[in-house]
Amino acid sequence: YFFSFLLQIDPKDYTFSGLKDETVGRLPGKVAGQQFVIQDCENCSIYIFDHSATITIDDCVNCQIFLGPIKGSVFFRDCKDCKCIVACQQFRTRDCRKLEVFLCCATQPIIESSTGMKFGCFQYYYPELALQFKDAGLSIFNNTWSNIHDFTPVSGENNWGLLPENALVQDYVPLPTSEELKAVRISTDAMRSIIPITRGRRQKSSDESCLAVFFAGDYTTANARKLIDEMTGKGFQLVQTKEVSMKAEDAQRVFQQCASEFIPLLEKGPVVALEFNGDGAVEGCQSTVNDVFNGTKVFVSESKASASQDVDNFYNFADMQMGM
Repeated sequence: YFFSFLLQIDPKDYTFSGLKDETVGRLPGKVAGQQFVIQDCENCSIYIFDHSATITIDDCVNCQIFLGPIKGSVFFRDCKDCKCIVACQQFRTRDCRKLEVFLCCATQPIIESSTGMKFGCFQYYYPELALQFKDAGLSIFNNTWSNIHDFTPVSGENNWGLLPENALVQDYVPLPTSEELKAVRISTDAMRSIIPITRGRRQKSSDESCLAVFFAGDYTTANARKLIDEMTGKGFQLVQTKEVSMKAEDAQRVFQQCASEFIPLLEKGPVVALEFNGDGAVEGCQSTVNDVFNGTKVFVSESKASASQDVDNFYNFADMQMGM
């Protein structure tokens, strides 16, 4: 049975090659975790509204590309003047120039022999996207979009930077205009984005940050999103998010004197941690958690004095855990 399934896969269904001035794509359910290849395309709009195993993109010029969640790596080679929205486990470019990428990447993105690269935080929504993230084994909270590693730095030059803070996704990768692809119910409204929009490595507005940690349970994702909405609604900024498993000794290091309260909760699964920034972030976060999550155990930094240490302790542990 498995063998007959292998015979049915036609590579042509998983390749866009040699296209010019075209809009092409794959609807949700059409790629279903297979590998995909995009090569030698020019002036094209390409949309993969599904999850895939890996994607390679070679020799593309002046294309607009949306790639739904990729379980493994996406590799751009010899591409130039492309604008992309990408969610993946690993992101790499080689010999590229002028790529502008709204990125969600679980590990540190790597560029090599590439110049004029610009990065922003992935923001996108369509109804099937959340499940596609799950199917690709990606967490919406693990996004190191701005933590770029340049494999081939040139002294005195910067091969990459960040997109303007007010950059709008649809100005870079417009919504598809073809009849077939219009069926996907897309929203590029930042408030609806499946990935929480984080500041990443951008300058923080305040020297006060606050750490909030949710423990595994049925509503962890919904609770974390709710706190993000409440806090950003009050003008605080979400700097970074992380979903990671913790052991008792990690909890001791991060939660210090309140560790014993939280250690029993770690067995249920990974925690989701959020860093908020802004004057009054600690107090704002404490009062929001008390008002909104009465009865749910949440770790929140105790004071402005301990908060930055909390943030450092957590992210140092999490980065080590994820091999960053």
